[in-house]
Amino acid sequence: MLMIPPKQPAPIRIGNRLLGDGEPCYVIAEVGNNHNGDFDRAIALVDAAVAAGADCAKFQMRKLDEVYRASSLSGKDDDLAVEYTLDLLRRFELTTEQQKKIADYCASKGIQYLCTPWDAKSVAVLEGFGVQAYKVASADLTNLPLLARLIATGKTLIVSTGMSTTEEIKAAAEFLDERKAGYVLLHCQSTYPAALHNIHLRFMDTLREIHPLVGYSGHERGTAVSTAAVALGAIVIERHITLDREMEGPDHAASLEPEEFKALVTGIREVEAARGEKLAERALSQGELINRENLAKSLVAARDIEAGTVISDDDIAVKSPGQGLSPLKMPALIGKILKRKMAADDYFFQSDLDEGAAKARRYRFDRPWGVPVRYHDTERFLEICEPDIIEFHLSYSDMERDPAAYLSGTYDLGFVVHAPELFAGSKLMDLATPDEALRRYSLEQTQAVIDITRGLKKFSPKTKRPPIVANIGGFTMDEPLPPEEKAERYRIFAQSLKELDMDGVELTPQTMAPFPWHFGGQRHQNIFIFPEESAAFCARHDLRMCVDISHTKLAANHFGFDFAQGLAQLGPHTAHLHFGDAKGLDGEGLQVGEGEIDFDEIGKVLRKHAPTASFIPEIWQGHKNMGEGFWTALERLEGHI
Repeated sequence: MLMIPPKQPAPIRIGNRLLGDGEPCYVIAEVGNNHNGDFDRAIALVDAAVAAGADCAKFQMRKLDEVYRASSLSGKDDDLAVEYTLDLLRRFELTTEQQKKIADYCASKGIQYLCTPWDAKSVAVLEGFGVQAYKVASADLTNLPLLARLIATGKTLIVSTGMSTTEEIKAAAEFLDERKAGYVLLHCQSTYPAALHNIHLRFMDTLREIHPLVGYSGHERGTAVSTAAVALGAIVIERHITLDREMEGPDHAASLEPEEFKALVTGIREVEAARGEKLAERALSQGELINRENLAKSLVAARDIEAGTVISDDDIAVKSPGQGLSPLKMPALIGKILKRKMAADDYFFQSDLDEGAAKARRYRFDRPWGVPVRYHDTERFLEICEPDIIEFHLSYSDMERDPAAYLSGTYDLGFVVHAPELFAGSKLMDLATPDEALRRYSLEQTQAVIDITRGLKKFSPKTKRPPIVANIGGFTMDEPLPPEEKAERYRIFAQSLKELDMDGVELTPQTMAPFPWHFGGQRHQNIFIFPEESAAFCARHDLRMCVDISHTKLAANHFGFDFAQGLAQLGPHTAHLHFGDAKGLDGEGLQVGEGEIDFDEIGKVLRKHAPTASFIPEIWQGHKNMGEGFWTALERLEGHI
């Protein structure tokens, strides 16, 4: 009984690509002999592999007199199948010079050239090409002399296991491990095309017990099985590519045509993104949180309740929306002494179980600070705190309301307006869209927000040119835009700026996260993500921004740019700031101290590069329970920013 080899400690690399768990799946476009001996067709297949997004285009090389017996080559004593195979190989063979030209062409196109050598002489030739890895065909899994020759190159080996028994696979793996080879085992069913019931994808688990790095070489029809293999942990996928499945030759029927191969690569990348991590706990996405707030249930007061009441079943009802205490907390709530007066339908909160909610006070910052408000809660907030500014968050329904119904007299403070993201008719604001009808609608609505903002100046006469925070748009549903189309979105927005009457106000685009959540659905954001781009646009168009710290951190996490450096680039163009913590790719608007942001570090950056910019805490559902989330955030930010 062979021992299971230990897990391989060394990293596996092909060129600049690492292969392993957590790395993007390495996709091989197997050209093989599908060029049918035609050099131009081989080049066209390389182009198809590039267009599809494959990591490499793989060919085959063999010296027939090294691979086959002389009697087989003469046709004396083998059956018709061997005769047929040799006939095709002779007719479809590319010369060494042609293979070298193809390798050079691959390099010029930014795709790796790989090759399967079927004999030692071919290995020697390919070493002269500078290939960075070798594929071992299923037929050579048991060819120990060839394996030894390939191991001696020091290159990564991708080893197919089709046509082999489990014991043969174990023996080959032991041979490779003893010689400290770096390799991947590919599960493979070597029939062309393969029947689905013969594939047994879960055999990859058995292979993983033999060797930790496992992939899949597929010969089935379609792309579903290969993408499923990625979901099951395949780190390499190999599929044949052809220009026409009807061509002569045994591999074409099991191959993917160019558009199918492109769909395969797209599917693989989608599966990788969705596969994620094995989580100890289920985390709610931002979109789920939004939908939970709207659709889930909360514990609310069933009637008016006085402070000091011992809470009973009769005091509690379960109703939507899900913005209060979870119904799961009902047993814990019963028997608690209520610390506050509640009206019927008021939410219960976590603070009703704990020591009480955070309370507002006069906070001290070296820059103007404030809180986000709606018309209806402005007066309540101003009774309990003394901000320097307030930021009116408008909904599309607020645009139809008279502010004078909620505000009275004048206020000795500044103000900012946050434009709605969603307008009536479920239309998202987009001043950068190529859809002219939607752009015109967004212009009309934005102009209405500008007019409302001018009207609000009578309540706050010290604010001469109030900023309007706006999510400009520039998003797409299915995938991010290429650079040239992104530049066009900036151009369209610049045109929109010219068409707005902004006398007496300042439109301040908000920095955006790469995956914005618009009312429970995720999109791709394309503009005002990268600090350098945003700063350059502001400089060209004499514009300032609202820098959302949480959004910019999420963008830095996704794209890998330096967060602090990005804030420094944005600083000179910053009018206003939104503060919230962030985590991962869509952990947006978290409570300060509960994400990944070092507020001491960014405080130093912002004091240097944006010393006068005002700010508010923008915490997810921070307004609940009379602004409990805002007061907690301000407590934690004080002395740091």
